[in-house]
Amino acid sequence: MTPGSNIPLPVTRVAVDVAAPVRLDVSGLLLTADGKVRSDDDFIFYNQPAGPGVTYRSGGGSAPDAIIVDTSALPPGIEKIVVTASPDAAGQTFRGIEPTATVRGADDNTVLATFTPPRLGGETALVVVEIYLRNGVWKARAVGQGYTNGLAGIATDFGVSVEEPAAAAPARPATPPMPTTQPAVTPPAPPMAAPPAPPAPPAPGAGKINLDKGRVNLQKNQTVSLVKGGSPLLSQVKMGLGWEPAYRGKDIDLDASVIAYGPQRNHVDSCYFGKLSIVNGAIKHSGDNLTGEGGGDDEVITVDLGRLPQDVTGLVFTVNSFSGQKFTEVAKAYCRLLDAATGEELVRFDLTGAEPQTGVMMAKLIRQFTGEWEMTAMGDFVKARTVRNMVKPAAQSL
Repeated sequence: MTPGSNIPLPVTRVAVDVAAPVRLDVSGLLLTADGKVRSDDDFIFYNQPAGPGVTYRSGGGSAPDAIIVDTSALPPGIEKIVVTASPDAAGQTFRGIEPTATVRGADDNTVLATFTPPRLGGETALVVVEIYLRNGVWKARAVGQGYTNGLAGIATDFGVSVEEPAAAAPARPATPPMPTTQPAVTPPAPPMAAPPAPPAPPAPGAGKINLDKGRVNLQKNQTVSLVKGGSPLLSQVKMGLGWEPAYRGKDIDLDASVIAYGPQRNHVDSCYFGKLSIVNGAIKHSGDNLTGEGGGDDEVITVDLGRLPQDVTGLVFTVNSFSGQKFTEVAKAYCRLLDAATGEELVRFDLTGAEPQTGVMMAKLIRQFTGEWEMTAMGDFVKARTVRNMVKPAAQSL
């Protein structure tokens, strides 16, 4: 679809999900003929996930969030549902991030239409798609209207009572609870990031954080312990890596890999597009992405920490530009750690300072003497087009 275009909906129940290289907050507003909500109850988002005929569905970090609309269950007087999106990270704009909305049949997941808003820049929130009633027929329209004052600007425009957020807003819950009362809705504040990294890398054993408070946004050189409440949290993790071309129409062929090392920094094996499984299947690669196109993770590496042999004590996750393009030609690169069992995103590291190199060490996982694993964000660039050329610099980083 292109901005302003529309399609009739052949089903009564539709789902609209919005995907991007970064995590997004997706919301829906029920509007009357005058383009306003009836009350704050008509604003559907992760802290208020259900309304008449409209529900919010979390993707859990591994899939995009979605708004589901049952047109047969909408109350009289509701003629339009707008679907909005805003970056989850505080202050982040849509510059270099191309969200794609997909309209699907909610019952069979059939794709009815897709829409990617063009020419985005400093917008921090978007009205992406609207589901509307015209002459007795429900339709979907591509919108792509941007706001520079975030979700609060959208909410205010449509009549939601916006309260000033507290100075220290609570972190976004992994699974939003249903509200027990109906207070005035406060638009979602971005989740609290982990404490900012100090100017220099922390001393050994200092500056570490854990997952007790939920998802962590890492800064470069910051370390997170993969335990929660003092107990090992998980045994299987997925490392998702993603990127986008900096210029439209120009493919970026990047390759994600993981290099396994022993206690003496000795190279055990490398998992990459040419070797999709190593150490008896404890580490597996999803396969090669040749362009970087598409929402979500471009390549995924699954690590079964519980099955790793004892002689594997360190893992370094790398990305190489096999085609020789520099990382200054990549709009957005990130890595994120997920619980493989639930798909919940646990840790994210966004690579914001690109350098004109062909290789980058994104993150490392180190086994501690206690048996725990710790993840450290790296973001260190090197001249290396293949994983083979990354083995030595990655070993030196351990």
